[in-house]
Amino acid sequence: MSIQFPNLGINLDYVGKSIQIFGFEITFFGLVIALGMLLGMGFVILEAKRCGENKDDYLEMMIISLLLGVVGSRMLYVLCSWNLYKGNIIEIFNVRNGGLTFYGGLFGGMLGAAIYCGVRRKSFMQMADTASMGIVIAQIIGRWGDFFNRESFGEYTNSIFAMQLPLSAVRSSEVTSAMRENLETIGGTSYIQVHPVFLYESLWCLLLFLLMLVWKRKKHFHGEVFLKYLAGYGLGRFCIELLRTDKLMIPGTSVGISQLISAALFVICAMIAVVEETMAKKRAARRRRRREQDYEAQERAAREAEAEEYRDRLRLERAFADGDAAGVPEVYNGTASAYEHDSEESEETSSVEEEHPEEDPQDEKNTEKIVEEENSVAEDFYEKDSEKDTEEISEEEALPEASGTENYVEENAGISEEETVAAKGPTASEEDEWLYSQPRRFAKKPAHEQKD
Repeated sequence: MSIQFPNLGINLDYVGKSIQIFGFEITFFGLVIALGMLLGMGFVILEAKRCGENKDDYLEMMIISLLLGVVGSRMLYVLCSWNLYKGNIIEIFNVRNGGLTFYGGLFGGMLGAAIYCGVRRKSFMQMADTASMGIVIAQIIGRWGDFFNRESFGEYTNSIFAMQLPLSAVRSSEVTSAMRENLETIGGTSYIQVHPVFLYESLWCLLLFLLMLVWKRKKHFHGEVFLKYLAGYGLGRFCIELLRTDKLMIPGTSVGISQLISAALFVICAMIAVVEETMAKKRAARRRRRREQDYEAQERAAREAEAEEYRDRLRLERAFADGDAAGVPEVYNGTASAYEHDSEESEETSSVEEEHPEEDPQDEKNTEKIVEEENSVAEDFYEKDSEKDTEEISEEEALPEASGTENYVEENAGISEEETVAAKGPTASEEDEWLYSQPRRFAKKPAHEQKD
C-alpha cells in the first residue's frame, strides 16, 4: 500500500506494516518503538555520565519503569475499551493486536521510578529531569510507528502537509463524512486526505527536546525540566487531539481521555513549575543579598580597623612632634648614636658625684653593689619582656615617623661635626639597633637616688 503527500510531491509506492524473520512476523511499529526506547535510554545514560551521576542507577530505574510502563499502557487502554474485553478476559494479555496508550505507559513508568527512588533513597525529581529527556527522544522516533500502522491521523485537510492513505488500509470507524466527501481516486484506489497528526506530534516533541536542553543547563530546582516537559507536552497533545478522529474516549462520554489528561497536566504542572521557579529565584536572591551584606560588613570592619590604626599612629606622631614624652615610650629613632643615652646617663651620674664628694667610701661600695644587683635583675627582666613586646610592637609603631626625625635634627642642628662624630661612638650592629629600638623601661637612676 502506498502513502502520498501530494502537496509536497512525495509518493511512497509501498509502505509495509511488518516483516517476516524466521517465519515470525515483526511489525515496523514495534521496531520503531523499540528503536526510540533504546536511543532514549542511551541518551539518558550519556547525560547522567556528563552530569557526574551514577549511570547504573538510571539504567536500573529505566528497566523497572519500562516494565511497569507496558503494564500501565495496556491497563489504561483496557479500562477505556472495556466493552471489547469483558467477554474475553484472555484477550487483555494479547498486546500484539494493539491497544496501548502513551499516558498509561507514562504514569506506569513514573510509578516504577518513584518506587525505585524510594527504595534506593534517590531524588525522584532530580532523576526525572534527565529521564524525561530520554522519553522525549523515544516519542520523536516512536511516533513514526503510527505512520507504518496508518494510525494517528486527523480530519480532512488540503494543507501543505496533507497525507493520502488508502481507504481500505484504515479502520472504517475512523473515517468521517468529510473524508468520504473528499475521496481521491488514484489508479483505481480510493484515498482519504487527512492531517498527519503523528508528524505534528513528532515535530512538537523535537521542539520540546531542544527547549529541554536549555532548561537542563539553566534549571533553578530539581524537577524543573520534568515539570516543564509534562506541561509542554500536555499543551501540544491537547491541541493535536482536537484534530484526531481515532481518539480514545472515556466510557459513556464524548470526551477524549488523552485530551483530558493533557489539559490537567498542562494546568497543574505549569502552575507548580512557575511557583517553584519563583520561590527558587527568591531564595537565590536572598542568598546573594546575604553574601553581599557579609562582604560589606567585612569591608567596613577592615576600614574601621585601618582607620583606628591610622589614628593611633597619628597620635604617636603628634606626641613626638610636640615633645610630649608622657605616655610615649623612649625608642631609638635611627638618627642619633645608639650609645648616646648611656653617655648622657654617665654625665648625670658624674655630676651627682661631684655634688656629693664627701660621701662615705663604705656607702659608695654598698651603693655600687646594690646598683649592680638591680641592673642585673632589670636586664634579665628586660630581655624576657622584650621578647614578648617584639610580637606586639610593629616596626611602624617602634620607630618614630619622619616628623619626629625632623624635630630631632632641628634640635641638634647646633652640634658641630666633630662633636657628632665623637658622640656616635662605635658602629651598632643590626641586633644592637633592634635592641635600642625597644621601649627603655629600666633606665639607671642617679647615684643619690639609688639608696632609696
